[in-house]
Amino acid sequence: MRVYPTSDIRNVALAGHAHAGKTMLASAMLFASGATSRLLRTEDGATITDFDEEEISRKHSISTGIAAFEFSRKKINLLDTPGLNTFIHDARLCLPAADAMLIVVDGACGVQVQTEKAWDAAQEFHLPVVFVVTKLDHERTNFTAIVDSIRERFGRRCCSLESKEELVEMIAEDDDELMQEFFEQGHLSAEHLSSGLKKELIDRKVFPILGVSAYTDLGVRDLLNFITESLPCPTDRMALNPKGPPGVFVFKTLADAFAGRVSYFKVMSGSLRNDGHLMNARTHHDERFAHLSTPFGKQANEIPELATGDIGVVSKLKETLTGDSLSDKSKLQSWPAVPTHEPAMAFAIVAKTRNDEDRLSVAMHKVLEEDPTLRFYRDPHTKEFLLAGNSQQHIEAIVARLRKRYNVDVELRSPKIPYLETVRGMADVQGRHKKQSGGHGQFGDCKIKVEPLARGQHFEFHNATFGGSVPKQYVPAIEKGIQEAAAHGWLAGYPMVDFKVTLYDGSYHDVDSNEMSFKMAGRKAFKAAMELAKPALLEPIMKVETYTPVEYAGDLLGDFTSRRGRVSGMEVNAGTQMIRAMVPMAEMLSYQNDLTAMTQGRATFVMELDHYDYVPQPQAEKIIAAANHTQMSDED
Repeated sequence: MRVYPTSDIRNVALAGHAHAGKTMLASAMLFASGATSRLLRTEDGATITDFDEEEISRKHSISTGIAAFEFSRKKINLLDTPGLNTFIHDARLCLPAADAMLIVVDGACGVQVQTEKAWDAAQEFHLPVVFVVTKLDHERTNFTAIVDSIRERFGRRCCSLESKEELVEMIAEDDDELMQEFFEQGHLSAEHLSSGLKKELIDRKVFPILGVSAYTDLGVRDLLNFITESLPCPTDRMALNPKGPPGVFVFKTLADAFAGRVSYFKVMSGSLRNDGHLMNARTHHDERFAHLSTPFGKQANEIPELATGDIGVVSKLKETLTGDSLSDKSKLQSWPAVPTHEPAMAFAIVAKTRNDEDRLSVAMHKVLEEDPTLRFYRDPHTKEFLLAGNSQQHIEAIVARLRKRYNVDVELRSPKIPYLETVRGMADVQGRHKKQSGGHGQFGDCKIKVEPLARGQHFEFHNATFGGSVPKQYVPAIEKGIQEAAAHGWLAGYPMVDFKVTLYDGSYHDVDSNEMSFKMAGRKAFKAAMELAKPALLEPIMKVETYTPVEYAGDLLGDFTSRRGRVSGMEVNAGTQMIRAMVPMAEMLSYQNDLTAMTQGRATFVMELDHYDYVPQPQAEKIIAAANHTQMSDED
């Protein structure tokens, strides 16, 4: 592929509801342009932009596929984004590389949930929008009805290119000179119509609607002509600097078994030549861009140079990840990364065999490079390894990827809730350890007071002895004994937190006392204190924000109540209701699936740990009973 100037580049994202026909439309565009020798069909698992094994087996996109091709001497970089809400995060990460969005609408189904979310994303990234109604060859398709539904949902500025008179009026009414021309002549010249339409598209004041049939090639070439003639080049809508030093923004990362780390980037400044060196603004590491290429699905076609605004791919950057900016070290530049929310759901992940366990860490490291919305960590309380993502389906797709790509088999299990224990009362007790078994004996004696601390204060130990009742060298052993006992809790085996211990008296033996004896005395004192200090269970409380169409708000409020949640705020913005609530983690494990069912997949949520609070007595009794049953089973 030749080197294209910025003015001849079109970066276009395909977005919309799952199964609306985005990937099939991409295949039809590649075939119509001559980039492929035949029409590759999604049902055959042979498309260019859906090449991952999991995408082929599931027959829907999981991550954004990119293909560069030429049409009418222009270069089109096509970004085929996933349509399922589960994987919408991948689409958002790639949208900074696009300069326009084609929102694909199923000609039989019309506007759907992800159609609306694609529209919202285009608004967020200020992308020009063109609606493409697909499947015009289907019997149930009614193009006029679909156009009406698009206009009803997104406004009168959405206009079919068949309605030329209305389109001309829209273009003219926003420009005094064009309005004058329209009044005087009753029409606009072809030149003014073309330039006026491009300006209205860039300003997001007109949203054309076109129709296609990917399988019969109906309207596909017209769409390609519209892309090359009317959609903006990168510098038409962004403040890029073609004459500046080279700089790139990395918007996507893949971990390839053969090529290693593969980085997709957009040139934001200057031009980038093969074997060029750029410095990472985050790590200050020098990276070499060897074998500079343009993407074509899983293939990469080498190219000597990329101009400002073009999209490229390079492998084996050592310290560069998604969201990083790289530029000439003489003038470091950076561009804002797309913010990612904390994962909404976590599952315990357990390797099936010892070999799987040995390979898991390396495989997960590669997976995390690809998907910055994932988290993989060990819970310090439950000791489980947790994999956190946007939904159960998201995590299940990662598990499938571990198995197929890295030969690592794991099981998903519901995570253990990281409960804690604390005290609600005070206690004044003695811990005495005495043992005689020939020769030197064991003797340690301490008196302590236990009292609660404010939430989040963890543990305090204060030595208030005097007169040498407990030698100073044995005081740390008492504290250690108490802390070791507290780590295993009292009620249900969970760590004891937020309590203060004051050591105020004790006794010792000149011969039989030692550190171990006082450590045992501390453990006994802790256990004695728990009998009196009113121990209680604490549970993690999550801060939840749910975004839903207004019509579902009432049901979701009732659902939060059923989950022992407390609603703390509500806001409405452009027809979307945001509900903020505090809900126990234990009640949120099934929320993703339940929310999808309650709102037909139209709502989303984010959550994060906010604080710990007391478990109500009915729930606490069940947790303690379950813990005791597990302990008895382990002993058997």
